[in-house]
Amino acid sequence: MASKWLIGEFSWWRLLKSILFVYVTVAIYIFFRADQMIFQPQAPSYEITSEFIQIPVTNQEFITALYLPNPQAQWTILYSHGNAEDLGDIRPFLNQLRAWGFNIFAYDYRGYGQSSGVPGETHAYRDALVAYTYLTQTLKIPPNRIILYGRSLGGGVATHLATEVEAAALVLESTFTSAFQVVSPIPIFPFDKFTNLSKLPQIQIPILIIHGDADEVIPFAHGQALYAAANAPKFHLWVQGGTHNNISLIAREPLQAALQTLKMTLDQSSVIPLPIALGRLF
Repeated sequence: MASKWLIGEFSWWRLLKSILFVYVTVAIYIFFRADQMIFQPQAPSYEITSEFIQIPVTNQEFITALYLPNPQAQWTILYSHGNAEDLGDIRPFLNQLRAWGFNIFAYDYRGYGQSSGVPGETHAYRDALVAYTYLTQTLKIPPNRIILYGRSLGGGVATHLATEVEAAALVLESTFTSAFQVVSPIPIFPFDKFTNLSKLPQIQIPILIIHGDADEVIPFAHGQALYAAANAPKFHLWVQGGTHNNISLIAREPLQAALQTLKMTLDQSSVIPLPIALGRLF
């Protein structure tokens, strides 16, 4: 028969080899293309003005940052934003955070907004460290007065940074356990990106986990798993009806209360050594 002549005799061994070949081919492709698949920068939403800071990360590349000081603030948020957004997109939320009593330092990863270069996991980790270094060494913000805040993909960046530097607290909003587990809850490949779940046990500072129970991009179960893995003292804010991008809109007051509770905890000389639920599907 023509089909037998084309593909040969059927056997389970032949089938297994075919499956293995396909798996290895896909794994190699994803290994080398994962960063391009994960990072989705859009056209810049803002123009460079005098309020923006451009910080070198290599001899040829720089990141763009924005510092919004609050004269009454005792705590500074280092904000790592999500995918497909930049400083212009998140500016209203940054202004809101400042109005809630924080200094704000936010930045664009390489390839985002007006930052140069190409985005990637390793680059994002380096960009965050450069932003932190500028904040502590140039702006002279004490490390123990810095709150690392990451939203969505930025939660992976902030989590990694928390394993490398001194900080007061970590806030994760709408963040995944790992990048690949957003697509498949079962580990398919022996490598992954932004392995937040495995990094959290290394972090010994207060952690606030924020997640919407209707998140259509990163399932609510990711936030619950991160909270379960975090060390105490830890806090959570679960937002009923919260999707991936609407938490700051529909839960403004609970979000402010959660951050104020975290701030008051940090203001105390000793933190509360027990998990605290800030909102159970309000």
